[in-house]
Amino acid sequence: MGFGGYQGTILRVDLGNKQFKEHPIPKEWIRDYIGGDGFAAKILFEEVPPECRPLDKENKLILATGPVTGTSWPTSGRSAFFSKAALTGIWGESHVGGFIGPELKYAGYDLLVIEGRCEKPVYISIEDSDLQLKDASDLWGEMTDTTTSRVRRLEGDPDTQVAAIGPAGEHGVRFSSIIVNYARAAGRTGMGAVLGSKNVKAIAIRGRGAVQVNDHEAFVELAKQAHRRTRENPQAQEMSKWGTWSLTATKQEIGELPTYNHRTGVFSGWEKISAGYIRPRYTVSDRACFGCTIGCKKVNYIKEGEYAGTLEEGPEYEGLMAFGSSLGIDDYPTTLKANEICNKYGMDIISVGTTIAFAMELYEEGILTTEDTGGLELEWGNKKAAIQLLEMIGEREGLGELLSQGSKNAAEAIGPEAEQYAMHVKGLEVSGQDGRTHRSIGLAHATAARGADHLRSLVTVDQLGYEDVAAKRWGKDKLPEIIDPYTEKYKAAAVVETENAYCIRDTLIVCWYSVSWPPIFWMEDFAELLPLVTGIDEFGSVDNLNLIAERQVTLKRLFNAREGITRADDTLPRRFTKDPMPEGPGKGQTVDLDPMLDAYYRRRGWDKETGLPTDKIIKNLSLDWTRDFMN
Repeated sequence: MGFGGYQGTILRVDLGNKQFKEHPIPKEWIRDYIGGDGFAAKILFEEVPPECRPLDKENKLILATGPVTGTSWPTSGRSAFFSKAALTGIWGESHVGGFIGPELKYAGYDLLVIEGRCEKPVYISIEDSDLQLKDASDLWGEMTDTTTSRVRRLEGDPDTQVAAIGPAGEHGVRFSSIIVNYARAAGRTGMGAVLGSKNVKAIAIRGRGAVQVNDHEAFVELAKQAHRRTRENPQAQEMSKWGTWSLTATKQEIGELPTYNHRTGVFSGWEKISAGYIRPRYTVSDRACFGCTIGCKKVNYIKEGEYAGTLEEGPEYEGLMAFGSSLGIDDYPTTLKANEICNKYGMDIISVGTTIAFAMELYEEGILTTEDTGGLELEWGNKKAAIQLLEMIGEREGLGELLSQGSKNAAEAIGPEAEQYAMHVKGLEVSGQDGRTHRSIGLAHATAARGADHLRSLVTVDQLGYEDVAAKRWGKDKLPEIIDPYTEKYKAAAVVETENAYCIRDTLIVCWYSVSWPPIFWMEDFAELLPLVTGIDEFGSVDNLNLIAERQVTLKRLFNAREGITRADDTLPRRFTKDPMPEGPGKGQTVDLDPMLDAYYRRRGWDKETGLPTDKIIKNLSLDWTRDFMN
């Protein structure tokens, strides 16, 4: 097709007719959307109508890569799944590390689009141009680890990359995930339930090709510099040693460690779920994804106690929060066991942990009783009850049946008295941040396309003391307010520009770590990189990249608008806007969301009253074609 970085082919599998078809990527798609998130937004908007429910056969699931995937650029092993989300019914996406993205590229494809539904369980086998749907009846009901091992044996190649669902995805647990190679989770929004609804147990990919870039010599030199910048970055070195666990101590220090279902931001037992405690006692090895210089993944082993013999990768910070401080549990082995169960069943550890915290608070308030819980005493810190309830959710048994629908749906089923304790935005459970002590994440959680999202526009330089970086990105005139976590001033500017940069990150596709935190690469780096990879000179303009990012953010907004999302949905749980932080450095703080929303919509060119893109911005972003697909 003439562009470097792309294989130029979309692979579609029609499950109902058991057919594979290959289609060329239109050149205008590359010009307007680059890849990854952008291609997926274009396809889902055009091909998944608003009347389609997430688990209907008409919904589609996309595995996407970008032009940088599978090259020697740092952290280029990422890929992402996209669909109308099973958990929320709106825009859904979930990114994942490992090696499956590069493998898809090496097999000759930039995207895999899964359509329709099989009558019987199958797994999708892609070995270069050998494309098959294989019987998976004997795999149905198996955990993801067993499924992965058996599929590899069936494929006869240990280098086959496997993405699998567990019982949770088969049972339609709304926050079920897709697990890649045992431990890498495409966790959020319920991609596993969508795959399960199609009777697809796994995707196996083996490719033996390569990715060609436009200017090989210049690209290799730039990639070498990028690896050196990453290796020499002090925060990257810290992450290499400690993983994301180092955030536990940082969050505790600034009063933003979600504790007792986000009631407070400090946890008395934080040290036992911190990096300095975990690594010397439990870590047995380090791991890295494809092309990664950092290597933030840690494999851990429990030698003694109730969970002796548990050997598992993770959990990362979010898992420590979800099954540690948020539940009042100061016991690392319990968080590791919970992570193992989540991976085997295929469940998002953030959503399921936050939903259990919701149930514990209802129990404390007397809204749930032991009659409702099947005898479980859901008291804060009850480790056994948390693990038992986690398995009940994976099986949709007892109280687990109700909670498997997510905290929003469960609260609506229980009654109005429960809704204030459900920590979600647009149905997606809140991740391990708190707008009361970090104003910009309050705005990011409220406006992100998939709900309470910490990965699409989380500003880190305002929270973690990167004053020089903030001055470079947004100007010295906005200091000190733009890095003050307790003021709303300038936060819309920071969120919008960060969201744009992350959008390009997710079209390439490269990892959160090295772009978002630590803040090593930014728009200028992408503008230098992309022409060398693709040969498209227009990608060398930061202004053009910002335009492409604005187009994609607005397209996702239009997708959600078609599902009924408006400004009224860009909100936060009342706990963040009405209940002052009760203790810690942020004591007394709340989020004043409306001024930030007004400023955010103004910068996006969206209507301030409705939160919807205006006709003018739709035209300016060349999104007029969307009018043919609106209600």
